[in-house]
This record gives sequence, C-alpha cells and structure tokens, in this order.
Amino acid sequence: MRILFYDTKKYDSDSFDKVLESHPGIKIKYLKTDLAPVTASLAAGYDAVCAFVNSEVGTETVEKLHEVGVKLILMRCAGFNNVDLETAGSYGIRVLRVPGYSPEAVAEHAMALALGVNRRLHKAYVKVRENDFSLSGLMGVNFHGKTAGIVGTGKIGAAMAKICHGFGMKVIAYDVYENPEVKEFGAYVSLDELLANSDLISLHCPLTDDTRHMINMESIRKMKDGVILVNTSRGALVKTDDLVEGIRERKFFGVGLDVYEEESTNVFEDRSNDILEHSTTARLLSFPNVMITSHQGFFTEEALRAIAEITLDNAEIFEKRADTPNEVKIQ
Repeated sequence: MRILFYDTKKYDSDSFDKVLESHPGIKIKYLKTDLAPVTASLAAGYDAVCAFVNSEVGTETVEKLHEVGVKLILMRCAGFNNVDLETAGSYGIRVLRVPGYSPEAVAEHAMALALGVNRRLHKAYVKVRENDFSLSGLMGVNFHGKTAGIVGTGKIGAAMAKICHGFGMKVIAYDVYENPEVKEFGAYVSLDELLANSDLISLHCPLTDDTRHMINMESIRKMKDGVILVNTSRGALVKTDDLVEGIRERKFFGVGLDVYEEESTNVFEDRSNDILEHSTTARLLSFPNVMITSHQGFFTEEALRAIAEITLDNAEIFEKRADTPNEVKIQ
C-alpha cells in the first residue's frame, strides 16, 4: 500500500518511521504541502492520503482524489469536520480516523492552561525576565474546593474530570451520553446548571451543528462571574466575537485556549514575520487574562506514537476490507 502523507513536520515523519518498521507492507511518501484542491492531484498513483485536522478535505478535494484513484482518506487525528463525508461516501472512498490516542495528553494540557491563566504564569514569566519581582496582577484562586464543569465526557473529558477530582474539585458534567467512569465521583447536570455553577469550565466536545458556537453571549451570561473557561477541543465551539465581549464585560477570571476560530492558516506554522489576515489572535492576546497556545494539546511523545500506530493499523484494516469503529460515515 502506498500512502501520500500531506503537511509533514519532522515530528510526523520521525514518529511514523519508527512505527513503519512493523508494517512492512506500507510505503509512505512525505510531502510538506498540505492537502487542498490544488494539491489533491499529487496523489495520483497512491492508494491513500494521510491528512490532519487543518487539511482542506472538502467537496472539491474529495472529487479530485476520486479522479486520481484514491480510495482511502486517513485522518491522523480525531476530528473530521473538515471532510466532506457525503461526497467521499458517494465515491466509495473510506474515511478512517484516530478517535483516541492519548486522552491524558490533551486533558493535562487543558489543566495546564487552567492553572497557567489562573496563576497568571504567562505574565509572571515575562515580569521576572525583566527583573520585576512584584506580585501585582498575579493574584489567583485555589482550585481545591471549587467546582469544575466538564462539557463533553468522552475519553478526553473523562481524563480532565479525573484530574479536576484529584485537585479536590467538585466535578459536574454535561453530555448527551453519560460516562460511568465520571459518575463514580461526579454528577451529570443540565448545561444551564453547569454554566451557572462552575468555577472552571472545560470544553471537550466534537464540533457538530448542535455544538457550533455553544459558547455565545447567551451562554456566557449564564456563567458565574469570575469563571475560568478552557477550550482544547474545537475553536468553533466558541463564538469569538461574543467571547471578546464577555471578556470586556469582565465576566471571566481567565480564558485558556489551545484552539480558536480562524486558526486554520496558523496551525503548526511559523508566521512570526507575516502580517496576519485576521485579528482574532491579536484581539484575544490584548487581554491580560487570556492565554493562547498553538493547538499543542495532543503534542506528546506518547500521543504521536499512538497516532502513528493507529493510522497504520487503519491502513491495514482497509487493505483487508474489514470493518472498524475508526471509520467515519454519514449517520
């Protein structure tokens, strides 16, 4: 099997090459360019393409992949909202993803953001570098004894719930499907009740029509004053303009984001010398109680190895024409 691997970073090729040794029937060609309509034709002669969460796998891309004979789209991530599943299905192109690689990696980063913005670590680091050892602007709150609201309790949300429980927090959760692991120490409540009672709200939902912009001005006004909001899931869960307005109204003690709307052109790229087309990042970073990281929640050695292993296992499952829960289909 021949796979064309798009948007390759060194850590991608390093992690996949290590695992590739145990998959002798698979050959990978690495490209630095990302998958999009203009680059899809490069996949001519390949059985599959491997793409990531920021790749452009819409209707035009899928059509061009079909034209050059590609039968498999391997998503080396959990997200698939960037893929036109309907068009892929109509052409018999299977879409396989990595639904879970290291839930703890993302959950630990979510807590790192919560702690960082709570104790103003981003500001403290800069102050001390400039020999300013004053404590002004660095006041935080104890998480112990506070209430953590976990929105979405799949593997990552459940891992975050366990971390919060370990900090001595009361855990409440909202999800369409209740996770028995979370119920052992936490309670499921309505979304409105979670918004009204949480001191820390952490988002761990997939992006669907129902969850898009679930954090908007209406939901923000239902939150407690002084709440900390963390999003390590999908940027479009939060309506950015409303978030900015909520920050200006001093609703939040802090906001920690590993994802945000309009991030697609920024993900994993060095744009330090560019004039950015959108002002999203600049607007958010203008607030002293906001921390943004570069979509790095997944970025641990363990997670990268798991992503490589599951992706190549998916390729072998495709070759065997076998079924797998990792396949994404139109519901």
